[in-house]
Order: sequence, then C-alpha cells, then structure tokens
Amino acid sequence: MAQLEAAFMSTFTIDTATSRATPSPVPGKRITVPGLRARKIPAGDGYRTEQPIVMLTAYTMRMAQLLDPHCDMLLVGDSLGQVIYGLPSTIPVTMEMMCAHGAAVVRGSWHALVAVDMPFGSYEGSPEQAFAGAARIMKETGCAAVKLEGGEAMAETIAFLTHRGVPVIGHVGLTPQAVNILGGYGARGREASEAQKIVADARAVADAGAFCIVVEGVLEQIATEVAACVAPPIIGIGASTECDGQVLVTDDMLGLFERTPRFVKRYDDLAARIGEAAATYAGEVRSRTFPTADQTYRPKP
Repeated sequence: MAQLEAAFMSTFTIDTATSRATPSPVPGKRITVPGLRARKIPAGDGYRTEQPIVMLTAYTMRMAQLLDPHCDMLLVGDSLGQVIYGLPSTIPVTMEMMCAHGAAVVRGSWHALVAVDMPFGSYEGSPEQAFAGAARIMKETGCAAVKLEGGEAMAETIAFLTHRGVPVIGHVGLTPQAVNILGGYGARGREASEAQKIVADARAVADAGAFCIVVEGVLEQIATEVAACVAPPIIGIGASTECDGQVLVTDDMLGLFERTPRFVKRYDDLAARIGEAAATYAGEVRSRTFPTADQTYRPKP
C-alpha cells in the first residue's frame, strides 16, 4: 500500500526562491463537490443557502494564486476566448485552449474547487462525445468539474456524465455558446414562455444530476424562483441577489476593459492604473533615468 501511495505522489518540486510559478505552501484541503452541494439545504417548501458561494473566472496561474484564498470556486471559462485571445465570441475556443489554461489555474490554486468550461462542439453531439471531452479535460488539467451549457436538451448528457464520475455544473438562461441562435447577449425571460422554459431547463439540469447551476442574464424574478425551487446551488451572473452564489468575469470586475456588461460592478480600474505605470516606465526609459544603480550589477568594492 505504501508503494502504491508513493506512486501517486509528486516528487517534482520547484525552487520557490527563483520561480514565480510556485504558490506559497498553505496547509489545507480543496473545497469539494459534495461540500459545495451540501451548502444548500431544504427550507420550508424550497431550498436555501446560508453562506453564498463565491466564484470568479481565472485563466492563468498567477491570477489563480491571487483569487484562490477568496473564492469557493474558480471557473476557467470559455470567456477566455474574448478576454485572452481577442476572439469575437466563445464559439472558436478549442479544447487545447481550455486544457492549457485549466492546468495553469489548477497549478496556481490550492483551496478553491476548479471547474473548466467544455468548449462549443465538444459535448453537444452525444453523451459519449461529452464523456470523452470531459475525461480529457479532467485528465489534462486536474480540475474537479466541468461546465456545459444547455437545459432540457442536455439533461441526458449530464446524467450520463455524472453516472460516470464527472461532476457537472449546468448553465441555463443566457448561454453564450448559443449566441447565433439567441441573436445577441440580451437578458432572457422577458416573454412568459421563455421564462417558463428557463425554469424548466433548470429543473431538468438539476434532476439530471448537476451539482451546481449557473443562471446567466435572466430577469431577476426568474433567478429568484429557480434558486428557491431546485436543490443544487444556483450561481447567478446578471441574475439575482437571492441566488446561492455569484460569479463574474474577473477581468470585467477589475476594470481591465473599457466596456463592461450592465450587470458587472467594477471593483477597480486596473486598466487606468496599468496604463499609468506603463507611461511612467516609458518616460524613465526615454529620459535614461531607469535603470538606476539599484537595478544594475556593478563590481563589488
């Protein structure tokens, strides 16, 4: 048994004195899927969560390091297509992109549960296709869960995955991978029939075994109803304060882009601060005031 355990223990270490890529060792265990799921409990005729779940997106090792102590979940979202690669939508995002960034985020974190989006075209064809894609993501990244978009149409696939050991986060309401069908990124549920479908989608995904569901870009009352009527925690984005948790794209929240969606609160203006720092650096380089003696190597006296 000792030999078997040793075989699964990493012996690779990085010199923390010289590597930027090594998180400071912190004792503790990652948040688990059962632990998150257990936060939501029956209450009266519905369900409630006493401690809301904190989720942010992360695409790089360093951002994962910075966010990890504060988050319950880190989502390696396919929004990296726009945020990192400058693509017009999430549609062109590839499996290779998701696996590379997912692995980086796992390496940079120790506390939060890391989930990785399944990219468009990697799961819609069949449950078997979805399992192959999810297995690849989990093997190559070390993440604890995958996220996929879709409601009732994806219930069979979600059940197939969960029955085979793949924890799944559902995603209903505004589903960015379906932007060409939806015709844009506007809020969903303004028509009664669409509102009913969103609720039905959430119920179907929950019944299929998703341990958590993202509800995006829907009218507030719809998200409130969904949070109260389904057992898995509901993570809102552009939804309702009554959701069981919230998620934002970190780069939006930090003010790294000029345009942010209406539902985003900007907690900083990092774009301006980075620009100011770069301008100061450029001025010092051009005036030859950088580097100084503190940043150059000279013979010791």
